[in-house]
Amino acid sequence: MIRGTTSLIAHIGYPTHAFKAPMIYNPYFEQAGIDAVVVPMGCQAQDYPAFLRAVFSLTNIRGALITMPHKVSTVGLLDEASATVQIAGSCNAVRRSDDGRLVGDMFDGAGFVRGVQRKGLQLAGATVLVVGSGGVGSAIAASLAAAGIGAISLYDVNTASCEGLGARLKSTIPSCRSAPVPTTRPAMTWWSTPRPWA
Repeated sequence: MIRGTTSLIAHIGYPTHAFKAPMIYNPYFEQAGIDAVVVPMGCQAQDYPAFLRAVFSLTNIRGALITMPHKVSTVGLLDEASATVQIAGSCNAVRRSDDGRLVGDMFDGAGFVRGVQRKGLQLAGATVLVVGSGGVGSAIAASLAAAGIGAISLYDVNTASCEGLGARLKSTIPSCRSAPVPTTRPAMTWWSTPRPWA
């Protein structure tokens, strides 16, 4: 039940008919006794920058889940971005800090990493291949790096996208160094010294 005390979590994107988060989170909140609700909010691209700031002016807003087509444009609207957002170049979660700043994160990759770990795979020191360097592939690469992998190979048919992800990994994680993959296909390999980062 929605009350005057209920915290709102905006789920912003367009169109809203495919949104799944309310069906996942709201039953969980109710079962766990959490006084919060995820509310779908349809917003087209031209209205989004002003809308994002406006929704965070609400006093009962807890945060926002961001989906297509706004994940990439959100990055430029943030006051602070996590390392994962900086590497992925996209954002799917925003919260307002105590001082009113908008702070963004990306958890697509974190979900992938948790799934792999639940299957019993050890990532520390592992060598991995990420195919695709778009929003989700970039988020997965960032979260794998955070998990302390030993080496990551990147592949994408779009060479510029692959190189861009590699550059963002290197600039965000200075310990990364690169070496070419011996192949005629557009790919890159990045080795990183396993280390925690936020």
